[in-house]
Amino acid sequence: MAFDILVIVLSSLLGIFLVLSIFTAVLILKLVRSLREIVAKGEQLVDSAEAIGETLRRNAGAVNIVKLLMSFMGGGSRRRKD
Repeated sequence: MAFDILVIVLSSLLGIFLVLSIFTAVLILKLVRSLREIVAKGEQLVDSAEAIGETLRRNAGAVNIVKLLMSFMGGGSRRRKD
C-alpha cells in the first residue's frame, strides 16, 4: 500500500517536472531567438554608424576648406566696408 502511494506521488512529481521543464525550454528558446534579433539589429545600427562616420571623415577635409574660404570671403567683405 505504501509502495503504491509512493509510486503515485513520484509519478505525479515527475510529470509536473516534465511539464515545467518543457515550458521553461520553450521560454528559453523564445528568449534566445529574441536576443538574436536584437543583436542583428544592433549590428545593423553599428554598421550604419560606421558608414556615417566614414562619410563624415571623408568629407571633413572638404568642409574645412569651405570654412576657410568662407572666412576669407567674410573677412574681405568686412575690410571693404570699413
